Amino acid sequence: MKALVTGAGGQLGQALMGALPTGWTAIGLTRTELDIGDPTAVSSAVRAHAPDLIVNAAAYTAVDRAESEPEAAFRINRDGAGNLAEAARAAGARFVHVSTDFVFDGRSGRPWRPDDATGPLNVYGASKLAGEAAVAAGDPDALIVRTAWVYGPVGGNFLATMLRLMASRPELRVVADQIGTPTSTLDLAFDLWRLASTEARGILHYANAGAASWYDFAVAIAEEAVDVGLLESAPPIVPIATSDYPTPAARPAFSVLDKTAAFELLGGPAPHWRVALRTVLAKMKA
Repeated sequence: MKALVTGAGGQLGQALMGALPTGWTAIGLTRTELDIGDPTAVSSAVRAHAPDLIVNAAAYTAVDRAESEPEAAFRINRDGAGNLAEAARAAGARFVHVSTDFVFDGRSGRPWRPDDATGPLNVYGASKLAGEAAVAAGDPDALIVRTAWVYGPVGGNFLATMLRLMASRPELRVVADQIGTPTSTLDLAFDLWRLASTEARGILHYANAGAASWYDFAVAIAEEAVDVGLLESAPPIVPIATSDYPTPAARPAFSVLDKTAAFELLGGPAPHWRVALRTVLAKMKA
């Protein structure tokens, strides 16, 4: 069986290529190798490689920059996703698309279910929601997997930023009133392959188990990084409110996802986010 992974140079794409299941071969195409916003290029690539499965890990993920570059965000997150879905359907390939918790407004008092009403607060979220609609229209049999707070041992992410700042600053101030679930690319990639092998279609939610604020996540990074030897010591971390750290793009205050359906398909929950963090840090140390 052959898979085509788009966005193969990103943190999730690299994890997907590194977690390829037995019996599969994969072609990984980076952003420079395939512009998914170009429908002709997408059609040509899918015809040339003739995959049984396409996993779209390509996305415009610069949340704050998207506020001033909406056309670029929508070109990749909406148009690119739709191009891939249409090409997959034409080729008879299974299509799995990765989306985000940012399609929600964060005002729920409980974990968000796949069928809950959406209401993105920023351009990035709106572009990803439009991408979901484009995927559903282009390939009604596609599987859309929403995830959240993704980080891993490579790439630019919250973990990498925290480790750099912890090694260079006497104190950190981190937002404590946004709640979600840190999700390891290692677990996400492993389980995306497993979900792709099911007959699931429509929308599923996937993240590591548990919930945390960004402050909780930062404190855990400090403790675990010192324990594993990536940091000699960690500076004090001060919890602050979202209003104390204004950003161009608004963020949802509560974006914990209800993963019940995905975990049932997988036969059990993903690891707790703190366990996943230890695994990622151990890989970085090694």
